Amino acid sequence: MTAITLRTPYLLFMGSETEPIYAKTAAGLAKWRPESCMGQLSLEGGTIDLGLAKHSVTSAAEAGAKSLVIGTSAVGGAIPETWMPTLVAALQAGMDIVAGVHTKLNDIPALVSVANASGAKLVDIRVPPKDIPVGTGKKRTGKRLLTVGTDCALGKKYTALAIAKRLQERGIDADFRASGQTGIMIAGSGIPIDAVVADFLSGAAEMISPDNRPDHWDIIEGQGSLFHPGYSSVSTGLLVGSQPDAFVVCTEALRTHIKGWPDFELPSIPAVIDRTIEIARSVNPEIRCVGISVNTSAIPDHERAAYLTNLSALYDLPTMDPLITGLDDVIDNLLGQK
Repeated sequence: MTAITLRTPYLLFMGSETEPIYAKTAAGLAKWRPESCMGQLSLEGGTIDLGLAKHSVTSAAEAGAKSLVIGTSAVGGAIPETWMPTLVAALQAGMDIVAGVHTKLNDIPALVSVANASGAKLVDIRVPPKDIPVGTGKKRTGKRLLTVGTDCALGKKYTALAIAKRLQERGIDADFRASGQTGIMIAGSGIPIDAVVADFLSGAAEMISPDNRPDHWDIIEGQGSLFHPGYSSVSTGLLVGSQPDAFVVCTEALRTHIKGWPDFELPSIPAVIDRTIEIARSVNPEIRCVGISVNTSAIPDHERAAYLTNLSALYDLPTMDPLITGLDDVIDNLLGQK
């Protein structure tokens, strides 16, 4: 994998987005790399507020912004025509544009022309490396944990980041391994797994977490859901190629249906556990679920503890909201200390 180099600080651009679920790139950078984020910019109608200073392109450039990061994308990952004046203005002000959407910045002639004239760069994160091999299924040294989900956009990346950070704090040799555009921006390396040709998905996952020291943990960012009507193929390839020794199921409290696919009910946690083990057992017979991670943002504060306690008792697994309650119980279970 090739590490990426981005010029900081960032101006996080969110267009006219009103749904937080589609601004997860901006939110992830604001949460995990706040020292690199100098402000935010939305267009008319946009309601997302990350708590950063609000800027125009001009004021951001004057304040020292070096890159405009496209922090939001809807299903399909297109760049709306309404964004173009802002992107052009950023390039003319000398800012690089960084994007992880499926539409490539470097495939848009108008942007390429302005970038060439200004000397600014167009940085496409969602470009996998060349010559990814077909997966081998060969057992690799080291240990691996994968976050899996009942759906998309409910906490797999945050859970993986939090687990890796807590392991490091406890003196355990561990790394976060990115498989999506936001994770790559945070970590500085990784492979955008959903941009890989299907035949090479498991091979890309093997590249994300290669051989390592026997006591080293790779905490791998999950993608999609094995039950997702649109993205299950990505989830399957990542699972098989990761060969995880352990996994954590991620879900969102009170979500009942696949986000954006209202005809599909959210799978149960036991169903996710069973399907994950069934698929992964062919490459790692020892795989086990070590916990449940719940995004409890929809639960009132005074009900959160009881909700998590009940869920833990129901499934006999440590249950956490990694950003609120901590995750030592899950870590203890992972390390065999519980």
